[in-house]
Amino acid sequence: MKISIITVCYNSAKTIEDTLKSVANQKDVNIEHILIDGASTDETIKIIKQYDSVTTLISEPDKGIYDAMNKGITLATGDILGTLNADDFYANDHVLSEVSRIFLDPNINACYGDLVYVSEVNAAQPVRLWKSNNYKSGLFKSGWVPAHPTFFVRKSVYERLGKFNLNYKIAADFELLFRFIEKNKVNTKYLPKVIVKMRLGGTTNKSIYNVIRQNKEIFTILRENYADFSMFKFVAKKLINRFLQFYYAYKFRVFGK
Repeated sequence: MKISIITVCYNSAKTIEDTLKSVANQKDVNIEHILIDGASTDETIKIIKQYDSVTTLISEPDKGIYDAMNKGITLATGDILGTLNADDFYANDHVLSEVSRIFLDPNINACYGDLVYVSEVNAAQPVRLWKSNNYKSGLFKSGWVPAHPTFFVRKSVYERLGKFNLNYKIAADFELLFRFIEKNKVNTKYLPKVIVKMRLGGTTNKSIYNVIRQNKEIFTILRENYADFSMFKFVAKKLINRFLQFYYAYKFRVFGK
């Protein structure tokens, strides 16, 4: 079984080495690492070329992060596909071997786990802990969604249900997860542990404008699919969940869980 990891990047020289190392260090698993670069002008390409673990490198202008991810999905030859952004890295060297064992069950078509946000300047400092849970129908309208960097899915699901919808500029990952899990009931398994660490300051979180824009796109998706969708309930539950993420991160720092 081969796992294809797709990393998209642009001028990511400050952080991408941690991403590359975290994939290269994975144990007991067959990995294809695909890098889709948006024609970086810094040292990103130079750093990538130092890693033999990178199997495919494309560097050219694109139409944004989701267009770049779609390029990677098209190029992928693995049985299982995952994405790892240039600000992200795996929590340990056995994440992908654990994921591959989950997919030995032919009834499982996707899996996901937990993600911890870490400080931009100190990757060892947890800030927020995104704990997920087992999927139940209707959870998406309450603000629930798995952390996309922890999401792995069979390539056959992309072939059947399609790639990222480029009509969504900042919430296409939410739309894809909604389409796969909620609309089409792809059989998933939750891995209840932190498997990805993400630096704060990514595309969505770097400005209030992007947060508002993302939520507007999410509201559009949910209104189109739920007659009883309540924006008030969604926002309230999302705020509660955000508070819990900071609480869980505190527990993670103090108790390691």
